[in-house]
Amino acid sequence: MMEPMNDRRPPITPQLALRVAVVGGLAFILFGIVFFRLWYLQVLDGDRYLAQAQSNRVRVERVQAPRGTIVDREGRTLVGNRVATLIQLDPEKIPEEEKTAALEWGQRVTARLQRPKGQRGRFGVPIPPVQTAQMRRLFERLSPIIGISVRELQRRTVRSIAQVPYARVTLKADVTQAQSAFIQERIDQFDGVDVGERYLRDYPDRSLAAQLIGTTGEISPGQLEDKERYRGVAQGTVIGQSGLEYAYDEFLRGRDGQERIVVNAQGENRGQATSRAPQVGRTVRLTLDIKLQKAAEAALQRGIDSAAGKGSRAGAFVAMDPRNGHLFAMGSLPSYDPAELARPISDQRYDELFSEDGDKPLFNRATQALYPTGSIFKPITAIAGVEAGKITPGEVINDNGCIEVGANKEERCNANKAVHGAVNMARSLEVSSNIYYYLLGQRLDSTAEPLQKWARRLGLDHRTGIDIFGEAEGRVPDRAWRKRVGEEEADCRKRRKVPSCGISDMRPWTFGDNLNLAIGQGDVGATPLQMAVAYAAIENGGKIVRPQLAARVEDDQGRELQTLSKPSTKRYDIDQGALAAVREGLRLAASGPEGTSVDVFQGWPHARFPVHGKTGTAVIKNAQGEFEQSWYAAYVPDPKRPIVVVATVEKGGYGAAAAAPVVRQIMEQFYFGRVGKFRVGESTTL
Repeated sequence: MMEPMNDRRPPITPQLALRVAVVGGLAFILFGIVFFRLWYLQVLDGDRYLAQAQSNRVRVERVQAPRGTIVDREGRTLVGNRVATLIQLDPEKIPEEEKTAALEWGQRVTARLQRPKGQRGRFGVPIPPVQTAQMRRLFERLSPIIGISVRELQRRTVRSIAQVPYARVTLKADVTQAQSAFIQERIDQFDGVDVGERYLRDYPDRSLAAQLIGTTGEISPGQLEDKERYRGVAQGTVIGQSGLEYAYDEFLRGRDGQERIVVNAQGENRGQATSRAPQVGRTVRLTLDIKLQKAAEAALQRGIDSAAGKGSRAGAFVAMDPRNGHLFAMGSLPSYDPAELARPISDQRYDELFSEDGDKPLFNRATQALYPTGSIFKPITAIAGVEAGKITPGEVINDNGCIEVGANKEERCNANKAVHGAVNMARSLEVSSNIYYYLLGQRLDSTAEPLQKWARRLGLDHRTGIDIFGEAEGRVPDRAWRKRVGEEEADCRKRRKVPSCGISDMRPWTFGDNLNLAIGQGDVGATPLQMAVAYAAIENGGKIVRPQLAARVEDDQGRELQTLSKPSTKRYDIDQGALAAVREGLRLAASGPEGTSVDVFQGWPHARFPVHGKTGTAVIKNAQGEFEQSWYAAYVPDPKRPIVVVATVEKGGYGAAAAAPVVRQIMEQFYFGRVGKFRVGESTTL
């Protein structure tokens, strides 16, 4: 039988009872202290702490990070940073009436610029007056302090809002310490005014390579919506807006810092809570050479000046490694100082920069301007002729100076009706025979369009892939293009009820179009960069290089973080006989007895650095009249330091007169580190 369990527990000893009592008493005392303290804070002293809580708040302020520097291939600075004190208006504090008037003014300006030049009127759109008493009082207070009239302050405000409605309005940059202190000490009298130091871009060489470098500005609302490109970027951040600044913004843009500042109800600083230091952007090293860029821009200006009597005011150049596409120099004139866009500018300068009637200094003619190419196109025709089986390099054509083509017996001639006699492919390039290429263009006019095919293969009619935005595609005319523009013209005439829109003359394709294309005249349009790619392919044997401006990303110690080169994989097998004949013809054109640029390269050490070059003179007809576009394209196949250079001068006359001397001076700087005499050639070939 199982015995019952014993449920009795041992009794609590006196010692244990004492311990429990002591612990319980201590807990009661501590609880009482905490309870009393809470009661004291909330009941007796609550009003005081409530007042402090209401008067002290934490404000988070963004600390601007400096953008990274842009340096040339040797580490010399093209773009850096400087600190400037700015007087700006907070866009959120500007009355809506002012914003509306400014935006309406901007719309009227845009509408005026869209009208034909003869219908825009003699005067521009007047700036609207100050709309509110609030803004007038503010401007009247600021005017004597910063030395700018009320009218000018209003003009700067309207222009800024019309261009970038969301951004701060810069009223004055680089204000003095006294001006800054005066306003800050009385900031309550200047509601909406922001005075502070900002990092601005610094350009040691001012306008040098301006169109390549590009511009910066505050991020727009539309850009903020691009979460893939601008993820985590705050409103008000300065980003790249064009050129290299835009292309490599993710590296150049640093990471803004942050300060948490304790302020009272009046906004007065009561101390810093926490902070995060800004991180400077990365350095982008380019393939450009500053010294060559300076010499090339100066040479181009000499070329423009030499043709000033013909009305020349603009041009462009490209200097590139034909083996890998690295750009040694590239530029467009006229140019501008990017620092101008970081501060208010005059009405006159504004029109010079942005008006369609001006010289368009913001326009990069090296990558965006489409011109007929003149005779520098002829090597492409020669290659296409051999590849299509329409001619051999050794075939001789008799050049009598003129030929008659078509049922109407239209006369086509060399420049000045010069007679060159028997010419093969190499000599046709040396003397720049139009007759040779008219006849070859006639042979190439077929539905297979071999001439157009090879022009596109060698880099025309499509973007080259250079690492800056805004490149033009180009134009190689063919049957489909002629039909398309004709349809566009017909639709435009019907829609607008006008006799002509100027898009097309509505005629069908004829063999005459192919004859024009064969010598680089007519409707063909190419950029200097596209022609540099084509001549690079002739030098390297068929590789289509991708032009590149940026080489790599570095940290602030110059250590490489990332390579930016994007090598091209396109290569076309060019008939070796055609390639040899074209190369020989280009060599003779620069150094042979009948070469069209031999006088320009007089005294050049051809044995050491053999120049292979071609003059080009494109006849352009437009509303301004008829004029000649001067071209020169050349390369030096040096095993260690090859280069291809293309230059063009608007209204420059013949190729040997303006563009060829520019190319020579660029090559002199590249190989010898100095520039010689500007040698104007006398050849009058097209």
